[in-house]
Order: sequence, then structure tokens, then C-alpha cells
Amino acid sequence: MSLSNVVVVGASVAGLRAVETLRREGFGGNITLVSAEPHAPYDRPPLSKQILTGEIRPEQLLYRDISWFAEQRVELLLGTPASGLDINRSQVRIGEQWMQYDGLVIATGARAQQLEMGRSLAEIYTLRTIDDALAIKEKILPGIRVVIIGAGFIGSEVASSAAASGAQVTILESGKHAMSRAVGARLGHALGQLHGEFGVNLVCNARVAGFGGDDRVESVRLEDGWELPADIVVIGIGVLPNTEWLADSGLKLGDGLLCDETLNAGPDAVYAAGDVMAWPNEWWGGVMRGEQWLVAAEQGMHAAKNLLTGRAQARPFSTIPYFWTDQYGCRIQVAGRTDLGELVPLVGEETERPFLCAFRHDDRITGIFAINAPRAFAMLRSTLQQHRHFDTAIESVSKHLAAAE
Repeated sequence: MSLSNVVVVGASVAGLRAVETLRREGFGGNITLVSAEPHAPYDRPPLSKQILTGEIRPEQLLYRDISWFAEQRVELLLGTPASGLDINRSQVRIGEQWMQYDGLVIATGARAQQLEMGRSLAEIYTLRTIDDALAIKEKILPGIRVVIIGAGFIGSEVASSAAASGAQVTILESGKHAMSRAVGARLGHALGQLHGEFGVNLVCNARVAGFGGDDRVESVRLEDGWELPADIVVIGIGVLPNTEWLADSGLKLGDGLLCDETLNAGPDAVYAAGDVMAWPNEWWGGVMRGEQWLVAAEQGMHAAKNLLTGRAQARPFSTIPYFWTDQYGCRIQVAGRTDLGELVPLVGEETERPFLCAFRHDDRITGIFAINAPRAFAMLRSTLQQHRHFDTAIESVSKHLAAAE
């Protein structure tokens, strides 16, 4: 297959890594990078952390200067979302115009999920973009009453940042524990205690019934009748893949754009990467949609290489899920599967720092969780790829475990 005109839709880390890889691998044809946002590609993880606390400035988030795109002969279309795809004609609709391609990488990411209620009220936010983060930052001031709906990654990180800024913070979580969907009940309980240590009120089994206020939010009402005063509300209840523009494309959609193990979306020259897509991850043992920065970056590079190689020579993409979060000065790291097997503490206990545990299933190591134990975590993480025997994996890093204690 001969390529001369590649379009990458989505200026996320996955989209940018695809563009960089195309040039690094020697592709000399036309590249167009399409972004729904008016900003050049930027780093998203700091939005809920260092941007909210003012530790870094927005311009420091940029992956590349605008001049880089000109130097690499990449046409950068900002503020122009994709609105349709015709795979029979090999055309993607950008705004109102159709653009021809002979190679396509779909990396349109995901958007923050919203509640149906309260949409007419001011001071209710979600956090997904730099504009969202800056709007929230302006409101998080000492003494301000911040109510966060959802104790997942975004909600917990916003709570940490808001507390550091002197705000009065309450988190409302519909489940029994914080972050339990990511790390399970036992570790979720421990992370919930972390909020309490820093003065953040975590309310679990809390179901929001509505909001009080005329033009702007003044309170949050729960189904049990409790009403919490609120100056601002931040909703962090998950994300939805941006696939609406693909509804009539003929591509397979489910929990995201469904791809094969090589990240191919169906047509020979169409690949996908990042939060928008789901694929059969051999290491995981089933179809999954990753929402981790590292997975998205690796997928962007892999999709570009497979596009250049051609479908017949395309290689499968398999990876160990890995993510991290910074909360209250603690580095929390997770790798592999924490939904499978027995939790085995290795360093400390759940409420201590440092803390490190591993998950054992069928005598194999399947996952790792750590708080403030980065070196031991990194060593143990390297054993996951081979599905090592649990005792062998622990023995291989015993010196590092001892040093972490």
C-alpha cells in the first residue's frame, strides 16, 4: 500500500505520537493533524493537579511549539472537529468540508461525562480540557466550599488540589469506597482515609438528587434529603469515548471504536489509538478500552507504524495497563489487574507510607499497587509482562522491597 496523504483526527497524546512516529519512520507525504480544541497538543495529567494549584503555567503543557509543526510539514487544523467519515470514498469531514486521505488514524479521545440535572446553573464544572481547568482554578480560593461528585481519579485529584488551595472540600461518591472501580474495595477504603487525613470530607453511598440555586449553584441535594452548601461543583464521574461523529461510518462501535489486535478499525488504512477505541489486549485477556496516558501514547506510535507497514505485516498491540495519580503529596501507582486475585501486602499496611502490595491469581503475579514506593514498584512492574510465578517475582525484587521498608 502506497501512502501519500495521512490524516490524524485528534490532537491528544495518541494523535501527536502518531504524527511524530510517521515522520520518524521516514514518511515523507502530507500529514494533517485535526484538533477539535483551539489549542496545540498539550499534556492533560497536570490539569487536575499542578494547573489547579498554580505550580505550572498553561503554556508549559504544550508538547511541541507551533513552529515544530511547520518544520515537520504537518498541517495543524485547530478548533475544527471531525463531523463525519466516509470509508468508501476515503474521506473525513472536518467541519463542513470533506478531506481526502489514503491513511487515517482516529484518536479523538473521550469527553467528561455529565449529569443531566443542573445544566442551566453556573459554577458546575467538568474537567477534561485546559479551559475547564483554568475556569475551575479561578474559583478555588481559600474558604470556598467545593463539592466534588465522584471519588475516582479526577475527583480525588481535584479534591487534593482544592484542599491545598485552602478550600473546604466535600467529595460525594455513589459507591462504597473511593476509587474502588480502579483498585477494589480494600484499597479504595485506604485511599478514602487519605482524604480524611488532609481535611477532605468523603461521603460514600451518596446519590445526588439535584442542585439548589437560581442562576448559579448554591447547594447539592442528596436522595436521603441531605443538602450540602456549595459555591462550586466539580463533576468527575467518568468519560465517554468521542465516537458520535463515526455513527454513520460503518465502523464497529461499542464501548468506543472497536478495533482488532493490531489497532485496525476495519478498512486497511484506518487505525485508531487512545481513549476513543477498544481492542483485544492479549495481556489483559479480553477486550478493553484504556484510559491511561502511557497506553494512549504507545498506541499512537504503534498505530502509525502499522499504518506504514501495511495490514498484512501489522503487529498486535498488547500492553500492561499502568496509571498513576498524585494526591496530597503521595504518588499512587497501579499496574496490571487489581480486579483479579488475592491482595498480598509486601511493604507496610494500607494506611502507611510507603505501602506496596501485589495481586496473586493462580500462583501468578497479576497486579501491583504502591503508595510512595516508586523504585520497588518499578522493579516489580517489570515482572508482570511474563506473568511470572508470584514467589519468583517477589524474590527477584526482595532487595528493593527491603530498602523500601
